[in-house]
Amino acid sequence: MHAAASETTVRPTGNRFRWRVVDIVVASVLGVASGLIFLLWNIGYLGPKALLEPLLPGLQGLLDGPWLFAGVLGALIIRKPGAAIYTETLAAVVSALVGNQWGGFLTIEAGLVQGLGAEIVFLIVAYKLWSFPVAILAGAGAGLAGAINNLILWYAGSDATFTIVYLISSVVSGAVIAGGGAWLIARGLAATGALDRFASGRAVRERV
Repeated sequence: MHAAASETTVRPTGNRFRWRVVDIVVASVLGVASGLIFLLWNIGYLGPKALLEPLLPGLQGLLDGPWLFAGVLGALIIRKPGAAIYTETLAAVVSALVGNQWGGFLTIEAGLVQGLGAEIVFLIVAYKLWSFPVAILAGAGAGLAGAINNLILWYAGSDATFTIVYLISSVVSGAVIAGGGAWLIARGLAATGALDRFASGRAVRERV
């Protein structure tokens, strides 16, 4: 039994970067579910935005987090290269197909950029570290990439104060909401046993 368990441990390591059918299915479910949350936030953020904008221009970046969590969550659960880009972009596609105030193409483009921002962080750690600090950095990366993209497309010509405040606000929101929030969601799902077919789920269950 001990030998069999060792074999089971070694085998996934050799295929660590290979996507299985279950990876694709679960990542797709996460992307679609996240896209539905995006749709709600497309409307829900308008109230808080109206309150934050008069306080300090650029502070609305604090509201970006709910659009950034999909990529971090997908990567934390699937633990495969491309998971962050896939889930974040798919969530954006869902939002674009249903319709929103930013237009289809630009919504999908934003999702791709935000997913890339998170993906780069997991790439830097060679897809080996899935800790809370890495999740925070990935969320911050998504926030930074998304903020730069928005500054170019939607806030071109903004002054230095707005640019700095918006960048910082978006990065903080990404770190806290997308990074910390995705970490908590992933651990919550793992604790239920729903992710037992994934290393992310087994790692949490083994500690319980």
